[in-house]
Amino acid sequence: MSRPPEPQAGAGEAVIRAEGLAKTYAEGTLHTPVFDGLDLAVNAGETVAILGASGAGKSTLLHLLGGLDTPTAGEVFVAGQKMSALSDAARGRLRNRALGFVYQFHHLLPEFTALENVMLPVLLNGTDVADAAARARALLEAVGLGHRLEHKPGELSGGERQRAAVARALVNKPACVLGDEPTGNLDEKTAARVFEMMLELNRAERTSLVLVTHDRSLARRLDRVLELHDGKLQEVAAPNV
Repeated sequence: MSRPPEPQAGAGEAVIRAEGLAKTYAEGTLHTPVFDGLDLAVNAGETVAILGASGAGKSTLLHLLGGLDTPTAGEVFVAGQKMSALSDAARGRLRNRALGFVYQFHHLLPEFTALENVMLPVLLNGTDVADAAARARALLEAVGLGHRLEHKPGELSGGERQRAAVARALVNKPACVLGDEPTGNLDEKTAARVFEMMLELNRAERTSLVLVTHDRSLARRLDRVLELHDGKLQEVAAPNV
């Protein structure tokens, strides 16, 4: 049984809010709608899973929420700011300050060490090198990579690279972390470890988490489970996940 998604009562202000969100891809005269009139609010400190079949539009939705793509209609608000009202530069600054991203593939820069990769988002905010290094080092130690600070991505295992990517997503103390199948490229044991670490760090950092996943066993560990189906986003009762 399902019902329209609602913000969790008492969880606080919405850090991300989508209103009337629509996305249609056009190729010549062919128009393919992904969803239309979608509403969503993610509250401070809340963890949300988004399920759905392949091609349902989960990644598209995540990109719209993160300001990485532009909706056909509707609005996205991040930390109370309307994304469509911002210049590209201002949108980039807000994204770097308020959001963290973790993908199925780590996207670490191969020429930089783990420490340097995690430092980069802080340096882009204008933080001095010493403070950026201290923050990055603390997070890498928290994810069990204190002994791998000077190793480049090619010298790390798949699980270690993904843990470094999680540290990078959290280094600016974002209001919300958006994860697109962040454990999908890992073996079951490593995936479970990375997922647990994400939950622990999100609670410690008091940041929200929106996680696109196909893994229902992981999804039921989060506060809310939403399913994207036929362009509609519905909340799924936990026992039925």
